[in-house]
Amino acid sequence: MIPPGSYSVLMTNTACTPELISLPLGPVETNCSILCVPTGPDPHGCYLIDCGMEPEPLLDQVAQRALEPRGLLLTHCHYDHIGGIDRLIERFGPMPIWVHPIEAEWNRDPMANLSGMTPWPCVAPAPDKQYEDGERLDLLGSHWEVLHLPGHSPGSVGLYNSTDGILLAGDTLFSGSVGRVDFPTSDPAAMVRSLERLMTLPDSTEVHPGHGPATTIGRERLSNPYVLDPGALTR
Repeated sequence: MIPPGSYSVLMTNTACTPELISLPLGPVETNCSILCVPTGPDPHGCYLIDCGMEPEPLLDQVAQRALEPRGLLLTHCHYDHIGGIDRLIERFGPMPIWVHPIEAEWNRDPMANLSGMTPWPCVAPAPDKQYEDGERLDLLGSHWEVLHLPGHSPGSVGLYNSTDGILLAGDTLFSGSVGRVDFPTSDPAAMVRSLERLMTLPDSTEVHPGHGPATTIGRERLSNPYVLDPGALTR
């Protein structure tokens, strides 16, 4: 199991093996990631997965590795996943920003992105690209599927690489827990369905959540209390 905090994982199944560098950012320690493919067709390119508050450690990693961001992929648009976008763009320039269409306007709305209920009100640049459930993404030569996983928020997505067995889960599935479903736009019943969908993935799938340490589908299938008793989310 990968320990909490900063880590780098190099997958080894294909010629275009993705490397994931993850760091917890900001006051609620949101895991945000750099995705690069050193053996792929664009070895100097990278994508960022979420860009939370206080993003400098993540941005410094991009610079220290001499990488060039090709875009930002948002798992959802809560403030702790979007709070550093302004600084990302200031440092590396404009880039495409993807989101599920349900949350396309949330970056500009502090109540929708929940920052209006916190000490850290946030308005971030709006996404300019949208992805849908089942869409296939070619990221620097590695292949990913967009999984729409509503529950924590209506536009939450996971990014799944079946070749290398990687799931970027956002705030849907955590090690030993799941994302909160008590926010105004959360839906506990939808979360149950999203968890059921994730449990169809192979046990060996490495899960990289939006908070906390990495885990596997198999581990969560056997021990996650909300997977073992989905009704706990709706009672």
